[in-house]
Order: sequence, then structure tokens, then C-alpha cells
Amino acid sequence: MADEDEDEGPVVELGEETPVEGQPLARVAARLTWPHEMSRIEEQEGDSVIRTPSGPQQLSTVLESVEETYVDSRQTFVRLVEDVVGDGPVETE
Repeated sequence: MADEDEDEGPVVELGEETPVEGQPLARVAARLTWPHEMSRIEEQEGDSVIRTPSGPQQLSTVLESVEETYVDSRQTFVRLVEDVVGDGPVETE
């Protein structure tokens, strides 16, 4: 049993909170069930704004550039979207 007075490790300062528009792609993907047709994804989540390296983008706009019509898994969906928007640090305000 651990003492409540034990040191829990170093404290890391996170700095000021910087707002980021949109939501993570992983959050959108987690709300869906798999497999899924791309048209159904657009119906359900097309209005969602996702975070991308070039700033927030509406998912339906991104999906217009995806040529696949059927997605078998969450990982495939994330890869297809990241192929369009890129994978990197997200811009902040």
C-alpha cells in the first residue's frame, strides 16, 4: 500500500491553454461503426469540423477528395482522410 505523502513524480507545466478549432479526427472516427460506406459517413459526420495541419476543415469537404466508396475499418478511414489533409502538428490561433 502506497503512502499518500509519496512523491508522484515531477510536475510538468503545460503553459497557457491555446484554443484549437475543430475536433480530432480520431474522435469523429470513434463515433462511427465499421465497416461503413463513405456516403453514410458523410450523412452522419459531414458537418463535423476536424483539426488538420492547415487549419480546421469540414469533413464533407475533405471526403470529396477521397476516391474510396467503402471503408472497412477505423484505421483505413483515418489513413484516407490523412492522405488528403496531411499528418502533422495542428495550427493554433
